[in-house]
Amino acid sequence: MHSRISRGPNGQFIIRIQENVLLYCCQLVITLLLALSTSVNGQTIGSPIQSPAPAPARAPAPQYTNLTELLSVAGPFHTFLEYLVSTKVIDTFQEQANNTEEGITLFVPKDSAFFKLKKPSLSNLTVDQLKSLCLFHALPHYYSLADFKNLSEISPVSTFAGGELYSLNFTYVSETVHLSSGWTNTKVSSAVLATYPVGVYQVDKILLPEAIFGTNIPPTQASAPAPAPVVDIAPDADSPDHGKNLATSSQDSSSRSSSHRMMSWGMLNHLFLAIVGGFLMLL
Repeated sequence: MHSRISRGPNGQFIIRIQENVLLYCCQLVITLLLALSTSVNGQTIGSPIQSPAPAPARAPAPQYTNLTELLSVAGPFHTFLEYLVSTKVIDTFQEQANNTEEGITLFVPKDSAFFKLKKPSLSNLTVDQLKSLCLFHALPHYYSLADFKNLSEISPVSTFAGGELYSLNFTYVSETVHLSSGWTNTKVSSAVLATYPVGVYQVDKILLPEAIFGTNIPPTQASAPAPAPVVDIAPDADSPDHGKNLATSSQDSSSRSSSHRMMSWGMLNHLFLAIVGGFLMLL
């Protein structure tokens, strides 16, 4: 290579300059390689490269619940649903169910509860009263069945209708949730839906608030007691009838005993006479 490049008188000097430049470039490349090998992205060679911590997984968004569709197909709640739609309370409940973090708890009476209700009548209520009645059947928070045990300790609990006279009392007895509004005493008979943020529970009666029907609550008519089974009871030992019965029984026993003895003696007499007569005939 040297012989090909430098044939002139100054060729040897040029070769040395080229060799110095080449040496300098090699040193520079080696230095850069060493620098890169000792530090890669701020990490020292020999230490593992730490991967960034994964971001926490987001909780799945609550599933949208269409309350109108649910009450239409989940059970015999058509009458209550008609009241919710006519008063537009269903829109308030739907907003609370799907657009708030609190959720909603709804108590839905069966159709039979409206048929059985005679007094007080709902036909005389105003539009505002009907709306308050519907709002009275919901709590502005989601509660599971297990949560009602705690509600029994902090009762009364305010409903969507608001106000002290629109509150409900809860008791939790033997895994059963009981509700009382003053006018109504009922219980949760089944859970239609109990998944956050919506809790829908079936009740057997309409919840009647004191704010609408007043605080002068008529006494609950007690159901007639079941007839007791007929049992023959012996008369009291101290009663006069008992003494008469004992005397009569004693007399009857004595008469029967005397008659039995008389019959026995008569038979013996006949037998004795028959034996004596037979003996005399032999003589």
